[in-house]
Amino acid sequence: MKRIYIVLTYSGTVLSRIIKIYTKNEFSHVSISFDENLEQMYSFGRLNAYNPFIGGFVHEGINIGTFKRFKNTKTVIYSIYITDEQYERMLNIIKRIKQFEKTYKFNFIGLVAVSLHKRIHREHAFYCAEFVKYLLENAQIENNLPDIIKPEDFLHLENIREEYRGYLREYKVNNSKEISNV
Repeated sequence: MKRIYIVLTYSGTVLSRIIKIYTKNEFSHVSISFDENLEQMYSFGRLNAYNPFIGGFVHEGINIGTFKRFKNTKTVIYSIYITDEQYERMLNIIKRIKQFEKTYKFNFIGLVAVSLHKRIHREHAFYCAEFVKYLLENAQIENNLPDIIKPEDFLHLENIREEYRGYLREYKVNNSKEISNV
């Protein structure tokens, strides 16, 4: 068995404030991590911390990119145990996306459609919650996630366990042993 981490965040950016107003939820972004130190966090979001209009597949971290720039980012971190096979499937999907990274885009249209209670799927394009759901489904992890997905929908996954709540910059882990080779 392996653990993965579902990381919900609210950075306070203009886009995150708009999402928060619409959803009325505490968090506006979701990432997935394969290690408890959150050094290998992945999502779809802004490619440049200073430009919200260019988005795509992102490798995130507490002290890099958007989270480094927005130091007061709030978070809640959850973990889920999955099989070794599911874990490997997820890593392989990440590797494939990294390999063809330039073909993947941020699904701005899909994100706007959520506010209209519509789902617009675009080939090789995701917004954050779509991406994490895609990973779970393609790793064959049972879930009851809705088609029109928002970050806080992940809180309804079975066997999810809260690990931390607070400022992302204050998150620390002792004795980390789970490091993958993505």
